[in-house]
Amino acid sequence: MHNYKELKVWREAIDLTQSIYLVSANFPSEEKFGLTSQIRRASVSVPSNISEGSGRNSIGEFKQFLGIANGSLCEVETQLIIAEKLNFVNENEELEELFDKIDHIQKMIFKLKNSLN
Repeated sequence: MHNYKELKVWREAIDLTQSIYLVSANFPSEEKFGLTSQIRRASVSVPSNISEGSGRNSIGEFKQFLGIANGSLCEVETQLIIAEKLNFVNENEELEELFDKIDHIQKMIFKLKNSLN
């Protein structure tokens, strides 16, 4: 249906995932199987669902997977807020940059969904 590698939103989601891995590398070691794992899985889910949806048989299915990707973005954002509250993330500028990336990708997903007819 679509070549996901050509979708800017997919590339942006890959970049976000890389940023999440770098930030979460500084989480406490006891969080390896907790918040670190959870936020990484949620971030990986974003580009994964975009690519999976692009390979589906119908526009409706693609839209559904874009919705799942958006839900994963909300999950990542929530987990970043929790990490901040637990003082796992303390660089406000870095955190704001991640929130801005999430917001940007959400807008891109919304526009892509609306363009599919």
